[in-house]
Amino acid sequence: MKVDVWSPSPVLLTVDLVILTLREGRLCVLLVERGEDPFQGMQALPGGFLNHAGEEILDAAHRELREETALLAGSVHLEQLAIYGDVGRDPRGRVVSVAHLAIAPGLPEPVAGTDAMGAAWVPVEAVLSAEAELAFDHRRIVTDGVERARTKLEFSALATAFCGEFFTIVELQQVYEAVWGTELDTRNFYRKVQGVKGFIVPAAAGRRTTGGRPARLYRAGPKTVLFPPLIRPVPSTTEAADATDQETKEEGE
Repeated sequence: MKVDVWSPSPVLLTVDLVILTLREGRLCVLLVERGEDPFQGMQALPGGFLNHAGEEILDAAHRELREETALLAGSVHLEQLAIYGDVGRDPRGRVVSVAHLAIAPGLPEPVAGTDAMGAAWVPVEAVLSAEAELAFDHRRIVTDGVERARTKLEFSALATAFCGEFFTIVELQQVYEAVWGTELDTRNFYRKVQGVKGFIVPAAAGRRTTGGRPARLYRAGPKTVLFPPLIRPVPSTTEAADATDQETKEEGE
């Protein structure tokens, strides 16, 4: 009687990073220019394979983050985003990516790693609109990462991860506007933020002068879950129609 011997299929594991920051009031994502095949010369998310079989996935994500931005674990918000393992997503074979979302304020100009020809902060809207072409399925990963950030700004204190240690309410509003991609009414935003107890608290550092009246400084409070939540505005009819036209155009290309 013939006995079939099972053997595991060869699968490679990578980590990819959706690193978001605000630059000149715009939500940007870090992209690198690939220095080798596949997709040599194309833009992609920073990331790479595990160093060895004993490396933990989270450790690999922190390593890649440190290599790409010089950020240490305690100075950045880092969370697992999703797992991407569609057959054919990588021409080198069956490669599964564990993507992570990283957020930090005021990140400097990037320096390309050893396996990249360049690195740059790219406005998120250029990726979401397909203006910037990305290798692999990285546009999908960026889209998922941005939507995760937009949603978490409604129900969590994630917005403070885009700010420095001390910030004004105006600066916090700029975070929401940049991530959500829409302008907010200043008085309404101030009222809603102040209505969420423990979201932000006055800082002992005093006030900051930005050309007008000195603005009170705040820091992140103890609450990580917002109640009531700060629900993002519903897009106007015109904006929704424009988005539908763009999707229809892409599908027809």
